[in-house]
Amino acid sequence: MQTRKLGCSGLEVSALGLGCMGMSFGLGPAADKQEMIALIQSAVNQGITFFDTAEVYGPFTNEELVGEALAPIRKQVVIATKFGFDLSGTDHRPGAAGLNSRPEHIKQAVEGSLKRLKTDTIDLLYQHRVDPNVPIEDVAGAVKELIQAGKVKYFGLSEAGVQTIRRAHSVQPVTALQSEYSLWWREPEAQVLPTLEELGIGLVPFSPLGKGFLTGAINADTKFSGDDFRLKVPRFSEENRKANQMLVDVIGKFAAQKNATPAQIALAWLLFQKPWIVPIPGTTKPHRLKENIGAVSVQLSPSEIGDLETAASKIPVQGARYPESLQKMVGR
Repeated sequence: MQTRKLGCSGLEVSALGLGCMGMSFGLGPAADKQEMIALIQSAVNQGITFFDTAEVYGPFTNEELVGEALAPIRKQVVIATKFGFDLSGTDHRPGAAGLNSRPEHIKQAVEGSLKRLKTDTIDLLYQHRVDPNVPIEDVAGAVKELIQAGKVKYFGLSEAGVQTIRRAHSVQPVTALQSEYSLWWREPEAQVLPTLEELGIGLVPFSPLGKGFLTGAINADTKFSGDDFRLKVPRFSEENRKANQMLVDVIGKFAAQKNATPAQIALAWLLFQKPWIVPIPGTTKPHRLKENIGAVSVQLSPSEIGDLETAASKIPVQGARYPESLQKMVGR
């Protein structure tokens, strides 16, 4: 497995990471815990060293899963987790109780994450969503203190706007921004990517396969279970899936020419964009894990990238990527 550095921070990870959320939360019923532990350990054996979780996934159960799976090989891997949602109430859906990035809450959240992850140090700690009620300088300052105390190594932001990134970075250098970026969500190219390049910050794209859509495994007839987050995403309405299938078909044609899968083309396209981009596709299936890792070996020439982008740009993607309640939390 190739490795990459996230910006100028010196944090080196495998060129692909593994997003662990869907193992416990968000995409239907939680998968079998022992099977997921085996999957995470198999990822390590195949060269993946970068694992992504958050306290809100479950909540808490995903961190526990990741902690248990990686405890025997902790020194070989980089674990990223996130704080920022208020989980004090009984309704733990993201955003249900609002956000909380007050410095004292950040420190409490980190103590909980350290226990669940069975570790003394969190490698990369993200603010999950920007809290409009807490100045980002206070958030960065709290993380800086945690770094000085040895409880955190690197600081990250998720779905933050460029001014917030700059303000945070001036207090505590930001190692990585985690945001959605893929062939069907290219908005970061306008302002976010140039800002990250200027400041020496890495990008960790989540949903690099469009929450599974770009793999070709989902179509207009797919039925999602009642606790699958995609049921609430406008982009995944039956009508929009039908329209957005045109993009999957374009990717599929390129995949056939390269003797690859649509997922591999979508990931290879992302890896081509910048050397400091590290996608974190998630999966619960061993064959999908192997397929995703295979994307690192897919070579796309600049002219092939140009052809793919030209073809994809002619297809207007239908539907918002978040329901309105969550859309309000991004780009602040």
